[in-house]
Amino acid sequence: MTTSLLENKEAMIAEIAQSVRDFAQKHILPNRETWDEGQIFPIEVFKALGDMGLMGMLVPESLGGAGLGYHEYVAAIVELSKADPAIGLSMAAHNSLCTNHILMFGNDSQKGKWIPKLATAEWIGAWGLTEPNTGSDAGNMRTTAKKDGNEWVLNGAKNFITHGKSGDVAVVIARTGEIGDSHGMTAFVVERGTPGFKAGKKENKLGMRASETAEMIFEDCRIPEENVLGEIGEGFIQSMKILDGGRISIAALSLGTAKGAYEAALQYAKERHQFNKPIASFQAISFKLADMATEIDASELLIARACDLKDAHKPVTRESAMAKYYASEVACRVANEAVQIFGGYGFIKDFPVEKFYRDVKLCTIGEGTSEIQKLVISREILR
Repeated sequence: MTTSLLENKEAMIAEIAQSVRDFAQKHILPNRETWDEGQIFPIEVFKALGDMGLMGMLVPESLGGAGLGYHEYVAAIVELSKADPAIGLSMAAHNSLCTNHILMFGNDSQKGKWIPKLATAEWIGAWGLTEPNTGSDAGNMRTTAKKDGNEWVLNGAKNFITHGKSGDVAVVIARTGEIGDSHGMTAFVVERGTPGFKAGKKENKLGMRASETAEMIFEDCRIPEENVLGEIGEGFIQSMKILDGGRISIAALSLGTAKGAYEAALQYAKERHQFNKPIASFQAISFKLADMATEIDASELLIARACDLKDAHKPVTRESAMAKYYASEVACRVANEAVQIFGGYGFIKDFPVEKFYRDVKLCTIGEGTSEIQKLVISREILR
């Protein structure tokens, strides 16, 4: 990339970050506590983000999206997550999972039907892989799809689904072959309102409470043949490719959460006085801040490397897993230390680090636990 192109890209990333910061200051921060306490999914915020082009960041302009790359996408997630990780999570899930699955594996007709609505947030997207008894062990899923004439009949349930209740359309992975066969699962697009498709329980969560998580239930749900994404039996393989990009978004979510907690702790350490001087002047506190800043920078560099590879359409499995694993673990450490720096006030909801501390744990679990990331990384380096 030439110097002028690089400068233009950096300027665009900075401009996106600033516009999201301004939006968050006006529309997210004043409502953050209310949404969290009430477990309110603020769908109007996502409609507004759609107007800004943030709900279809990776979608080509020809399909109504912003036509941007992963560096710009990460910048937006980071700024949203610094304000409220739950908003960052929902924006990331909509972009990386549902929308991106249709974009990557849908045919032209399918893309034309669903992508423009998703890219503008006219429709909110969901993505269903996890089931009550199959999290990391997706090969043992029990949700089935059986062919009946020109239709497929879905039966089963998905859980821990972001936007499982409010999503207008969902990409659902169902078993069409034998249990345990990685080529025995297929991806389907299911629109809300389809007979036999309903929302189940909405989860009452520790954190990320403004991001809706719910069950999706299928009872003799008939899906037309034209709603099959890609080839029959390729749903699991597709999902692993989707998760390669999705892990970059969770790494970005982790980075934004870590930055939010760190910046709050840094400011507090400068302002809080004990023994007639700011607590930042004590080595015990300043060394915590040094560790936090260093690990955040390292996370950012791992994410940048993964973005470079993704934008260049190169293999990114190892690098996205490394970025997700490291950034999420760092975010947990940073949030923990931020609460420690705040002391008793860190345990109080009036101060921001209490929420970062609750929200951040999801980052080491969602889209593959830290243990699964280590499994992916080890397999890649031992090939």
